[in-house]
Amino acid sequence: MRALSLATDGEPDAERAFFVADLSQVYLQWQRWKRCLPEVEPFFAIKSNPDPYILRLLASLGTGFDCASSGEITNVLGLGVVPSRIIFANPCKATSFIRHAAKTNVEMMTFDNSDELYKIARSFPTAKLIIRIHTDDTRALCRLNLKFGASLVAVPSLLAKAKELGLDVIGVSFHVGSGCFDSSAFADAIRRSRAVFDMGRDVGYDFSMLDIGGGFEDATFDATALTIASAINTYFPNRKETGLRIIAEPGRYFVSKAFSLAANVIARRTPTSAESEAGKQENPDAPSVRLYINDGVYGAFNCILFDHQHPHPYVLSMNGSFHVPSSEPLATCSVWGPTCDSMDCVCPVTQLPDGLRVGDWLAFDNMGAYTICAASQFNGFEVSNVIYTRGSGRVANEVGKALGGRQRS
Repeated sequence: MRALSLATDGEPDAERAFFVADLSQVYLQWQRWKRCLPEVEPFFAIKSNPDPYILRLLASLGTGFDCASSGEITNVLGLGVVPSRIIFANPCKATSFIRHAAKTNVEMMTFDNSDELYKIARSFPTAKLIIRIHTDDTRALCRLNLKFGASLVAVPSLLAKAKELGLDVIGVSFHVGSGCFDSSAFADAIRRSRAVFDMGRDVGYDFSMLDIGGGFEDATFDATALTIASAINTYFPNRKETGLRIIAEPGRYFVSKAFSLAANVIARRTPTSAESEAGKQENPDAPSVRLYINDGVYGAFNCILFDHQHPHPYVLSMNGSFHVPSSEPLATCSVWGPTCDSMDCVCPVTQLPDGLRVGDWLAFDNMGAYTICAASQFNGFEVSNVIYTRGSGRVANEVGKALGGRQRS
């Protein structure tokens, strides 16, 4: 409605796409985590969405933060988060980044190779190290073990080298892959971690931390939490007596469904009669309507390329109305982004009302993870703005208190 008013007044880019961030969804996910995994401290993976209000809210709730660069560390420390609530969870770091961690007293960091140990020994010899091990991530959307993680056969020699260099290894970490829908992957990784704890004892280390990484999905979280709790009980039954600290690195779990995107239909293309007839003969199932919106794969929808997502649109408003009659006839459509690149396809095939026209609005849910954080300004298109809401009722009041109050210890 505001865009329509601005367009009437001649405002440039009045119909610009925008996100709506419901911070109450982040708060509810935090409550759910504390309820389902009370023994596991969440360290938010800020790479998934470094939105300042998300970070402020989670910081105030007492979560830790998983950082991968000196820039992310600086960002989190700027919120007043104490260094002990940060893990530098990048096994292959620039030497200058290690020095920055030392300067800012961010002690916890991961490693998975001997070269990293030599760098840390030279630049931050008092760091608290966590060995990252290789796990089975074949059932994840994004396989991270193609790049990181020490195999179990390499662990004894790495721990021996750390001991030789006088470094303090305090625990084990793993990552089952981003977007893991198979909870058994966590159980297997915890089993492997138990073996590494025993390897550490053989070298002279008494590990005190287990980092179960990320990969948590909203749809399967409750079942995954049960599997994790069972595996921890099986492989670490004496954890309370030994003072074992267990952390995790959730990212998309907290933010995915907190963000929705509204995009304006800026152009529409339908085939001529001759094109339509020829197209039907060539491919009768091909979309008959092409809709062009003002955000695409170089913007928020980079998640299609980098995060293996398949966003599907629905009608937000049509012909100035938020109500679309169920009797409205549908057409097979494709949805495209605004750039001049033919790769900029948001949705190759979907069913949408045949009456959609330029100026109408489409919406996309679950747009909070790995979207805005990797958006570019290719072709001069600006990154979509974010509008915030705290939700309603009791939760809105809790979010307001959290954002306006002190951080929890």
